[in-house]
Amino acid sequence: MPPSPSSRCVPAAGRPGAAPPRPAPGSPTPGTPVPSPPDTRSSPPRPPGAAQGRANLEMKIKLKEPGTNGITGGTFKMVVDGYNAPVSAGNFVDLVLRKFYDGMEIQRADGFVVQFGDPEGAPEGFVDPATKEIRRIPFEVRPAKDKEPVYEITLEELGRANDLPALPFNAFGTLAVARAEFEANSGSSQMFFLLKESELTPTGSNLLDGRYAVFGYITEGQDLLNEMKVGDTIEYVKVTSGKELMINSVN
Repeated sequence: MPPSPSSRCVPAAGRPGAAPPRPAPGSPTPGTPVPSPPDTRSSPPRPPGAAQGRANLEMKIKLKEPGTNGITGGTFKMVVDGYNAPVSAGNFVDLVLRKFYDGMEIQRADGFVVQFGDPEGAPEGFVDPATKEIRRIPFEVRPAKDKEPVYEITLEELGRANDLPALPFNAFGTLAVARAEFEANSGSSQMFFLLKESELTPTGSNLLDGRYAVFGYITEGQDLLNEMKVGDTIEYVKVTSGKELMINSVN
C-alpha cells in the first residue's frame, strides 16, 4: 500500500509506477518550506552551513543485536560534495557539527534504504534554535551537462527526466536527502543511504536520479549497511576534514 503524501519516503525500485515500500515508523507530516532566495535555480541559496567544497566524515554505528560473525557495530567513512550539492551537503555537515545525529536510532532499514534523522517528538526535522521552526532546504540537483544546480524542482518536473545528474545513485551507500514524496522542498534532517542493486536501480534509468537530492557517498565500510536494522544507534558522526569549507556553520 503506498504511503500517504505526508510520509517522508523513497519510492520502490524497479518499474515506473511501482508502489513505494512502507515508510519508516513515525513518518512525519511536512511543514511549510522556508521561502528560497530569488532566482535560486541559477544562483544557489546559501543557508547556514552551505558548502564550498568537499568534506570527509566518519559515522560510528552500534548494532542493537549482534550481526554476521558476532559484530556489534562498526565505522564507515563518507564524503559529501559541496561543489555539486552545496546546500544539501552544507545542511548535513552543519547538523553533524551540532551533534544532531549523535545517539539517534536508525528509523528505516528495509533492504532498499537505510534512513535516519527523524528526531524524537512531533517535529520531523531539525528545529532551528534561532527561528524555533523546522529548517527546510530546497530540492537541489545539478544535471551533469549544467554548470549550476537546479533548485526547487525535480528534473522530471522540469521535463529533463532523462538527464543524468552529476551525483547519481550509482553506488552502494549513496547518501541523499529524504523528503515527502510529493513535496520536493520538504527536506530537513532526514537522510538515507541507498542499498543499490544494479539490476533494480540502474544509473540513469531509475526512479531516484533527478528526483531525490544526492550529496555524498560512503567511501569505506559500506558492508556495515547490510547489517543495520531499525533501532541500531548512531554513536556519533564527525567531520574529519573540510569543516573550513562550510559557510556560516556552527563552531
